[in-house]
Amino acid sequence: MSMYRRRSICALPCAAMALFAFSAKAADAPNLGRVATPQEIARADLIVSPDGDNLPAGSGSVSDGAMVFAQKCVACHGAAGEGGPMDRLTGGVGTIGSDRPVKTVSSYWPYATTLFDYVRRAMPANAPQSLSNDEVFAVTAYLLSIDGIIDDNAVMNADTLPLVEMPNRDGFIPSASN
Repeated sequence: MSMYRRRSICALPCAAMALFAFSAKAADAPNLGRVATPQEIARADLIVSPDGDNLPAGSGSVSDGAMVFAQKCVACHGAAGEGGPMDRLTGGVGTIGSDRPVKTVSSYWPYATTLFDYVRRAMPANAPQSLSNDEVFAVTAYLLSIDGIIDDNAVMNADTLPLVEMPNRDGFIPSASN
């Protein structure tokens, strides 16, 4: 039997199954979800830009961030963000461009506002969007302080966070829209 004929014989049942699957009525399809509510969409649409546009009200200190991190982050990221079962968050400053770059928040990310945005959207992994704005500002402050990007007595808020100069701020090529 030729290779072409074998492929044709195999393709025919596959095509028939696909046709059957796509022809099923929507009413017969399993109920695998629902339409998102406007409130759910608003919670998911939390974009903070590099210049801090859309940062919410609130504030957080390094010391408060250390407490929140110990309660909600240390199990995955280690005591000082050095890594655990999940990614390392700290260290590696100065390694980008070396033979062995260590990509962390401190060494790789160009904007501190990106850290806030990501933590607010996705952390902790077992309860995303469960942290208050104050807790997110505090955890952000704590992580930035570990590698000396901000002072241990710093307080982060919508005014101070966009002013933070990340070590790799100039390590990316700006987009044409910037």
